[in-house]
Amino acid sequence: MAVLLEDVVKAVEAWLKILKKPEPYIDPNLDPVLIVPGIAGSILHALNGETGKEERVWVRIWEADHEFRAKLWCQFDSATGKTMSLDPNTSIVVPEDRDGLYAIDCLDPDMIVGRDSVCYFHDMINEMTSWGYQEGKTLFGFGYDFRQSNRLKETMDRLAAKLDAIYTASGGKKINVITHSMGGLLLKCFMSLHSDIFEKYVKNWIAIAAPFQGAPGYVTSTLLNGMSFVEGWEAYFFVSKWSMHQLLIECPSIYELMACLDYEWEHDPMLQIWKEIQDGEGNSAAMLETFTPVEAVSIFTQALSNNELSYDGVDIPLPFNKAILHWANKTREILSSAKLPPKVKFYNVYGTGQDTPQTVSYGSVDSPVSDLCELPFLDATYVNVDGDGTVPVESAKADGLDAEARVGIPGDHRGILKDKHLFRIVKHWLKADHDPFYNPVNDYVILPTLFELKKHHEKGVEVTSLKEEWEFVSKDQDENNHQPVVGSISASRVADDRSSSEEARATFIVHPQSNGKQHVELNAMSVTAGGA
Repeated sequence: MAVLLEDVVKAVEAWLKILKKPEPYIDPNLDPVLIVPGIAGSILHALNGETGKEERVWVRIWEADHEFRAKLWCQFDSATGKTMSLDPNTSIVVPEDRDGLYAIDCLDPDMIVGRDSVCYFHDMINEMTSWGYQEGKTLFGFGYDFRQSNRLKETMDRLAAKLDAIYTASGGKKINVITHSMGGLLLKCFMSLHSDIFEKYVKNWIAIAAPFQGAPGYVTSTLLNGMSFVEGWEAYFFVSKWSMHQLLIECPSIYELMACLDYEWEHDPMLQIWKEIQDGEGNSAAMLETFTPVEAVSIFTQALSNNELSYDGVDIPLPFNKAILHWANKTREILSSAKLPPKVKFYNVYGTGQDTPQTVSYGSVDSPVSDLCELPFLDATYVNVDGDGTVPVESAKADGLDAEARVGIPGDHRGILKDKHLFRIVKHWLKADHDPFYNPVNDYVILPTLFELKKHHEKGVEVTSLKEEWEFVSKDQDENNHQPVVGSISASRVADDRSSSEEARATFIVHPQSNGKQHVELNAMSVTAGGA
């Protein structure tokens, strides 16, 4: 939604809340909820084995890249399946403050400017507390070292202990688990390896944006080029893409996100390279070569054959890790054999409407690749499919489980965690709304009945339109007002250099109350000209 339009809508919503202002409350009847994040979604501390001192190494801004290299760079141990920090005195731990919620809320709580860039479950936690959930009583978090395999025994044991502790604290109530992204693979591994514990403690599982069959384009470009967790100007004060690349090459979790080989893709994920070839007379030309996920392994191997990093004065080879690939293939076998216990309900939410990489291409007709070792230094282009920008819809929907519902929501991979439509759905599935026509504390409920968001571009102009409708349901009767109340609000903004402008307006109608219901309509639109 355009920025100015969002501001206008927030102003209207603030006005509506004056009519029926909710009061925060604690609902003792709610079943407990455990939230599990995805890759890079947990605060990590480095524990010094000699001094016992803990220091945050993910996420941080001050000396971020230096501490990241010193404490988080690692190598995989094929004997244990664990990736170990290069610093022998460092072990990575996840803070347990706020019953695990601190580690998955704002990933750098000290940030002031740019804080939104590293907020993870912050909006959802706030939303759920407004429904009556209470931290440490009915709301919990599970952070983990996301460098590790999704089936690492230490992580599985920690999760089992967490479920047991929540179950005991709640007086024997079964737990609703909400996962995001790779957290869905972690929970599915647990369900496969410890089905008895899963069935004992879990009531419902809600998976959000889970890459059940992998995130092919995202992982291919990550293994060859790395990834940027923070975009925009904040990235200049953050961990460099190259430093992240060197870490992820030794992370089993990344390899476990590669395209599943036994899944019949509707849109086959490929790696494409425009290669420079020479004929017998020394003339060069460009030829497009296409590789399947199995064939792409040889390309990864050649492209990263000379990759190395310098740590503490020592040059350490860091090629594509075949031992991790073997481990990850075993993980995928475990995932594919997972069965949902008969008494557990499963719900699947996936993001739609975003260009999502499926096939990754390097080089071009005019600039072919002469040496595969160049690939880590080249920018990729993509053949996109529908998804959330990271996980294709096709992968997210293919959970292989007997789902109660699968719902697509327009939005990007992390942005979906702030989506009001998602909140409505989750609240309903958790039965946190109880009787939707009665709220025992406020004696009313705001019931959303319509949400439509449309965008289109035409001749340099972007038009965004929004339509929302609600019903206020209340015992209060106001039979004196028989006419609708109509109001409007508008705003405009022009860039400092006058290269772009945005205008937004909204009209809302509050209809007279009838039979305990009061209907509200909101129609809003923004027009952006010029700029990006």
